[in-house]
Amino acid sequence: MNDSESSLFNQSLEKGLAVLRAFNARRRTMNLAEVAEAAGINKSSAQRMIYTLEALGYVSKHPLSKRFQLTPEVMEIGYNYLAADTLVDVANPFLAELAQTTGETTNLTEPVRTDMLYVARFVGPKFIPIHLPIGSRIPMYCTASGRAYLSALEEDEVKALLARSELIRHTHLTRTSPEQILEAIAEVRRKGYAINSEELFLGDMAVAAPVRNSQGRPVASVHVVAPTSRWSVEDAERRLAPAALECARAISTSIRAL
Repeated sequence: MNDSESSLFNQSLEKGLAVLRAFNARRRTMNLAEVAEAAGINKSSAQRMIYTLEALGYVSKHPLSKRFQLTPEVMEIGYNYLAADTLVDVANPFLAELAQTTGETTNLTEPVRTDMLYVARFVGPKFIPIHLPIGSRIPMYCTASGRAYLSALEEDEVKALLARSELIRHTHLTRTSPEQILEAIAEVRRKGYAINSEELFLGDMAVAAPVRNSQGRPVASVHVVAPTSRWSVEDAERRLAPAALECARAISTSIRAL
């Protein structure tokens, strides 16, 4: 029996969360029919969920267009996670030092299903071409932080995650073949760090290393942003990779001591 088949599983809560997740950058506002379609529920259920979420202050309705949108109240849920996440507290001083050492923006990402989620950042003084706010998600299969995390998993776990991933081409450099991705991950294992150039966004490059818990399991990745306008792959590997590795190892050592 899986979780959704258990008598303890609350389907109403599942539907309510599906409605909240249905709103995004492409669907900033929706009418009731669009909410139902995006959340994968019928219109009657959507109406009950929207009414409840509106009463609780998580959704509001425009008085003229009658379209629904999220309210800032939703941010409290995400903030509470970050405030309670010990890993973020431990990582922050090391990320700050890494940003100061490299002069570039540094980030901590954590795994969520087949993506990596931004949970901490220290912004460097130099321009970065792509801004992804805290809470943004990036795919594991085509990013440095994702491949760094995958490199610390067992091979069967990696293959299972790739099988669940939508391997789409974001740029002409994106590797979408499972064989190519597995080869790239094997290289990360050999080197200890991942470097990814323009596979998600043109002009964007990053160097990443995995953070491991006391059992040696990966729990996050540290990555340094290295725009291709300032860095070659060779220079990033020579100057940024050692610093990213040292940062990830320091965070790993610190969380093991908790």
